[in-house]
Amino acid sequence: MNKLQKIGGVSAIFEAIIYVSAFVFFGAFWNFPTDADSVQKFAFLAENQVILSIVNLIMYVLFGIVLAVLVLAINERLKSNAPTLSQIASIFGVVWVGLVIASGMIANIGLSAVLELSTKDPEQAMTVWRAIYSVVEGLGGGNEVVGGLWVLLLSFAALKGDEFSQRLNYFGIFVGIVGILTVYPAEVLTEIFGVSQIVWFSWLGAAMVASSKS
Repeated sequence: MNKLQKIGGVSAIFEAIIYVSAFVFFGAFWNFPTDADSVQKFAFLAENQVILSIVNLIMYVLFGIVLAVLVLAINERLKSNAPTLSQIASIFGVVWVGLVIASGMIANIGLSAVLELSTKDPEQAMTVWRAIYSVVEGLGGGNEVVGGLWVLLLSFAALKGDEFSQRLNYFGIFVGIVGILTVYPAEVLTEIFGVSQIVWFSWLGAAMVASSKS
């Protein structure tokens, strides 16, 4: 049990690191030419295909794999004192894992497909790319309803089972509510969810690692 909690705690901290890395990459290094024409945009994507594919793998696929470990560890910890809530939360956690991993796979396969199409018809390729981007955003990029429900429910379960600190659990409730609110397409809500999840993952991970040593 303690070993699983330690692994889960490290996984939570690793999730926060992935979040921070994504913010840094897209904020400081990714300079997509939004005002350019289709040919120039695809030239940029082709030039940066490898790095973007790696970032997608880390940001979505690796994130989802590590998240699966965390979902298991938290469910194991909460199921004794709050069995119903923890089981419902774990269902949403598993669904979120699947959505995030699927997003990364669709993003990378879609990128390869549109780059091949862009050599023949850049305008049609741009239309396809926008459609693929919308799917990726809907599954796990811009819509965080499922992730928000997972955080919200497990925070309620932790409160009921007297696990973790109350401040952490109430903060988790806040994070979960913000995640659910991202159903409304406002970029600011997604950004608040992302930043608050960095804090929540880090705080949760530290608490799980500390408790595993007790």
